[in-house]
Amino acid sequence: MGRIDRFEELEVWKISRELCQLVENFFQTTELGSNYALRNQVERSSGSVMDNIAEGFGRGGNKEFHNFLSFSKGSCAELKSQFYRSFDKKLISNEDYQRAIELTEHCANQIGAFMYYLRNTKVRGQKFNKRVKD
Repeated sequence: MGRIDRFEELEVWKISRELCQLVENFFQTTELGSNYALRNQVERSSGSVMDNIAEGFGRGGNKEFHNFLSFSKGSCAELKSQFYRSFDKKLISNEDYQRAIELTEHCANQIGAFMYYLRNTKVRGQKFNKRVKD
């Protein structure tokens, strides 16, 4: 894996952003947008997926990053459950439901793969790089 300087460069973050965009589309085009309690939960968990990836990256160390990725993966599971609830309440169509579940699972799988990479790499993170003294 090449050097990544910004969380925006991470493929896993890009996928989580796509998931947030899908959620926003649902709010605009389905009945999910008018169920304010469930909408609020979906908004928070989808945002948590994306935000924890960014926060973990910003910590600068692989162990902390791995921990935040774990939170993010947990939020994927929470969001998946909320999509089930949305479908069961007939707030989203079967097609929207299938697309949401597929993207959520893809995101969770990518996070899991990235966690595996971090556990097995010898690189410990940016904050552990030796600083060169002038």
